[in-house]
Amino acid sequence: MAKDPNTKVGSGMPSYSDEKDAYLKRLRRIEGQIRGLQRMVEEDKYCIDILTQVSAATKALQSFSLELLDEHLSTCVVDAAKTGGREAEVKVREASDAIARLVRS
Repeated sequence: MAKDPNTKVGSGMPSYSDEKDAYLKRLRRIEGQIRGLQRMVEEDKYCIDILTQVSAATKALQSFSLELLDEHLSTCVVDAAKTGGREAEVKVREASDAIARLVRS
């Protein structure tokens, strides 16, 4: 059976498991912001007001992404680096690629 690349080395659990409820709460709040945007469009709200809310939702997703990335670096990547070898190289590459995607977005 293939090992899940999103787990801490040796734990079998995703690195964010301890914070799962908090992450889900934040995502539900962001989901609410998106629904609010849909309502604003349905109600023909002023464009600038909608753009202001888009900016807030974007900032919330960016903040969530950075926190999840920090969690991944401080657990999965650090654990893999301690183990060394191919897994460490893979985890560092994954983190670098994720950072590049975040920077481009």
